[in-house]
Amino acid sequence: MPIPSGGEMIHVGFGNFVAIDRVLAIVLSNAAPIQRLIREGKRHGKIIDCTSGRRTKAAVFMDSGEILLVAITAESLAGRVAAMRSGRIVSAQAD
Repeated sequence: MPIPSGGEMIHVGFGNFVAIDRVLAIVLSNAAPIQRLIREGKRHGKIIDCTSGRRTKAAVFMDSGEILLVAITAESLAGRVAAMRSGRIVSAQAD
């Protein structure tokens, strides 16, 4: 998946970043329907695990069909997006 030039990137933990404009949804991973989607994604090779062995707290659904598993809460991710959009955080730019 190519990184959009000039796109805003957000830190999702353990040195991993995701392009904000590629995100469709950030959801809690403990709901049964989300867990089913994650299992289905694993079967089809659509999971990107960014937890570094930690407990999955949120799932990020990407516009390319991948599901990103992260070890920080959905609320924290949403707060980071809001902070970046309001200009409180300098975005990481793609080279």
